[in-house]
Amino acid sequence: MLILSRFVSSGGSRFAQPPSLCVTRSLWVCLQLKSPKRQSPYSSVDSERYSSLVKSVMSTRVSSQTPESLLAEDEHVYGPVIKAAQNRTPTPEMRGPKTLHPFTQSGDYQEPGEPEAGPPTRIPLNRNQNRSSVPSVTRILQQTLSQEQIFYLERWKRRIIAELGEEGFKEYTQNLFRQGKLFHSALEDILSSGSTWMNIDPSETQKYPPDVQGYMQSISHVLEEVSAVRAIESTVKHDTLNYLGVADCVARYRGVLCVIDWKTSEKPKPFLSNTYDNPIQVAAYAGALNNDENYKYQVENGLIVVAYKDGSPGHAHQLNPELMLENWKSWLVRLEKFTEQRPNQASTTTPEKR
Repeated sequence: MLILSRFVSSGGSRFAQPPSLCVTRSLWVCLQLKSPKRQSPYSSVDSERYSSLVKSVMSTRVSSQTPESLLAEDEHVYGPVIKAAQNRTPTPEMRGPKTLHPFTQSGDYQEPGEPEAGPPTRIPLNRNQNRSSVPSVTRILQQTLSQEQIFYLERWKRRIIAELGEEGFKEYTQNLFRQGKLFHSALEDILSSGSTWMNIDPSETQKYPPDVQGYMQSISHVLEEVSAVRAIESTVKHDTLNYLGVADCVARYRGVLCVIDWKTSEKPKPFLSNTYDNPIQVAAYAGALNNDENYKYQVENGLIVVAYKDGSPGHAHQLNPELMLENWKSWLVRLEKFTEQRPNQASTTTPEKR
């Protein structure tokens, strides 16, 4: 086969170039000369301004959502931040308890596998008895919040007040409390009857407000797996550590005996970390129950159930014995902190329901 080629000079050297390549290149040059120049979609962009924008973005820290930046953002949107809130910069609080009190007790207790008998225990909180000496779990947790928790709580409150006003914020919080109370009352009815929300006659559900119906529908799938209820809205007290609380429920969830805490939320909480101090609260209740002579059994597991007003499926976060013990240690730290902050708490503190 005869192979045609031509020689092209380039800097004194000569090399062979196939004719097909020459034709292709010539055709491409002709098309470029004849066709109008295509406009880049970025040709109209102010390159100088764009360049400064890129520089400003690149010079910004990757994690901009820090307390300092949030304070600056709030000051710009809502006005100057109060000095007290500015001074409360988050600081890590990592330490173990000085004294590791036992979470459970040894003794003549019913084994977890033994069947339960009789109606659920319901020990009401006597607000007049030991009024000046026994603080509640809720009070202790509220008064020992970390600086970071205080910062974000104040920021949330400030944003709501900016949107609704002082009176609107008061009404908002009262409404949340009212809904929570009605929700717990509905749960009491269901659990005491030994039924579930799905098995109730539809006409019976109509007696509850629409918001409560949404909450109950949200956790109906969880209630299907709750059985053998041992206690409902019952006071637990730790005589040695001098605190008390009211446990929402003690029952079996998927066959495991748990201290159960029912929560409502406007935002999804799909992870245990989204529940903030709730695991510590549950561990505190369980630790008190395990040391309370009114309860002849021990509980090593916990459950936090989050219900949503719109009826969307709620989240159930189970705490195994290892997690409960970890949160029990955190509770002991908070209890020590409370005692250190309020050395005269015996004469100034009153118990609360939660």
